[in-house]
Amino acid sequence: MNSFAEINDKLIESTIEIFTGMVMMEVASAGDPLEKIGPLKKSITGMVGLAGTHKGVLAVHFPNEVALAVTSNFLGMEVGEINEDVQDAIGEIANMLGGNLKTILSDRGRDIQLSLPSTIFGDEYAFSSQAESEQVILPFQSPNGMFYVEVELER
Repeated sequence: MNSFAEINDKLIESTIEIFTGMVMMEVASAGDPLEKIGPLKKSITGMVGLAGTHKGVLAVHFPNEVALAVTSNFLGMEVGEINEDVQDAIGEIANMLGGNLKTILSDRGRDIQLSLPSTIFGDEYAFSSQAESEQVILPFQSPNGMFYVEVELER
């Protein structure tokens, strides 16, 4: 699969499945893919790198209030601030999405490896890859606000 048009629907379906089944939260696709989202403000991003037949990164961007709600649902306990639990939960969501992306891009994902998940967060930051890449940013609506799943793949 080379074009994002081919993977968008599967990635949307995968995101909805992960949130419904693992996070116990109903989410929905919130429109057409975006070209950019600008600087992220009061947000946290979970990401995993891809290496092998496809190289790139999958990132999931959450405003802090959405990240707190997602983490509270995911862990089954109330979380009131961005802390290690939130970083772990958001990293794990990126990891699950990355695992599904591997399977979408490749037969059983055996020829693609994922990095360990990592997170970044802050009052304002930009997220961009240095490599010449194609990207897609899929917007999602949760009960607590919007979040975005971004995939960048080297050309």
